[in-house]
Amino acid sequence: MAAICWGLSGGIGGILTGEGWSPLVVSFYRGGIGFVFVLVWLLLQPSGNGLTSGRMWFWSAVAGLGVAGNFAFYFISIAEGSVAVAATLMYCAPVFVFLVSFTLGLEQPTVFKWVAIALVILGVVLLTGIYDVAAGEVSLIAVGAGLLSGLSYALFIFGFKYAALHGSPQAILVIAFAVLALILFVLADTEQIVAVPGESRWPLFVLLGVIGAGLSFIAYIVGLKHTVPAVASIVAMVEPVTASLFGVVVLNETLAVLQMTGMALILITVTTLSVRLHGPDKLD
Repeated sequence: MAAICWGLSGGIGGILTGEGWSPLVVSFYRGGIGFVFVLVWLLLQPSGNGLTSGRMWFWSAVAGLGVAGNFAFYFISIAEGSVAVAATLMYCAPVFVFLVSFTLGLEQPTVFKWVAIALVILGVVLLTGIYDVAAGEVSLIAVGAGLLSGLSYALFIFGFKYAALHGSPQAILVIAFAVLALILFVLADTEQIVAVPGESRWPLFVLLGVIGAGLSFIAYIVGLKHTVPAVASIVAMVEPVTASLFGVVVLNETLAVLQMTGMALILITVTTLSVRLHGPDKLD
């Protein structure tokens, strides 16, 4: 459910940015409405929230910085390119997690992991067509923003992981979304933010926040309690696939054969990497 919601949110964001709404404003409403949902969740389940822990606040703020960058760069990539490309590039986040883990000594590099990373890079090259910039398949801004979206999501993963040692998921998300809303409110076009409630497209903004940050994050956290991470990694493939189908069917986006090959290479490699990380014994 979470993966489908995230995929649909990319399509909705594509509609809004295509009509001239700033990616930062779209991101602000997505996170701001999500904040309301997780706040209600926290009020309904207040026990063990860890709000007295300074470390929980710090790492939750780091997670908030990550999710703010993830939302913003994702919609910038969509506005400058396409939903399919943006969603697939964001799906590269686990690769960034590995690279950061290698650098910090948290993860031991292996031949398999390096090969997987190389295959993902090859997939990115095929998907984006950056080997032939003159062809204009995908702009460099779209590629850069898409990769930064994945990098930002990796930052969110690290922040959430360490914050979870000191507090509840709902408390972490409340702080994270509050940080997101504050950052994007400062950076976004205030006139557009104020104008949204009076525009005809306000229901789309609400829908984006409800499914893109409210119900989806709650469903994801609840889902992780009832399945193993490896299975969750496989199910997460639904997000870029859903987003891509939305872009093709609703937004009339097109993908060349090489782009579809690159997309498949990224999705299969990242999913295999995630499953191998957790081990087949944990699939029981």
